[in-house]
Amino acid sequence: MNNTSENEPSPKEHEESTLHEQVVPTDEITKLQEEIHLQKEKYLRSLAELENTKKRLQKERQEMTKFAVENVIVDFLNPLDNLEKALSFTDQMSDETRNWAIGFKMILTQLQDVLSEHHIYAFEAKGETFNPHLHEAVSIEETDAFPEGTILEQFSKGYKSSERTLRPARVKVAKKPKVEAIEPQEEPSNPLQN
Repeated sequence: MNNTSENEPSPKEHEESTLHEQVVPTDEITKLQEEIHLQKEKYLRSLAELENTKKRLQKERQEMTKFAVENVIVDFLNPLDNLEKALSFTDQMSDETRNWAIGFKMILTQLQDVLSEHHIYAFEAKGETFNPHLHEAVSIEETDAFPEGTILEQFSKGYKSSERTLRPARVKVAKKPKVEAIEPQEEPSNPLQN
């Protein structure tokens, strides 16, 4: 029995002989390495695309939230303007009413603070040049006293955020008067001249 076990290769020799029998050609190794490299690049590209998609979705979600907040605030602008206009007549009120007005002015200030916390600001238009992105012309006055397009009066304030106009200012705009062309008068025909 010793004879047969001596003829059989040891496990180490058997492993080495199988490795020699399974030698892979270098062309095939190169192809496999290229395939691994391509798959790795595809994987990294997919990871980058996934990360970009996450960032884009997060940005879109933030913008949607911001626009939703701005749209709700726009709904409060008219009542806010009306409160401000009502409080502008405090000098004509009785003493008791003026005391109430002081409280309402404090509330108005708090509301204006909320707007500025959300980077929403009122802007004045009187004296500015008309800009359709910022102003809504509700009246036009023909005048020579101001250049055409000058805002003569502001009926309601405009509001904007850092990026867009939330509500245009409603204004009266100057326009040059129409110059009527003087037509030459025809001389009346004299029947005696015939």
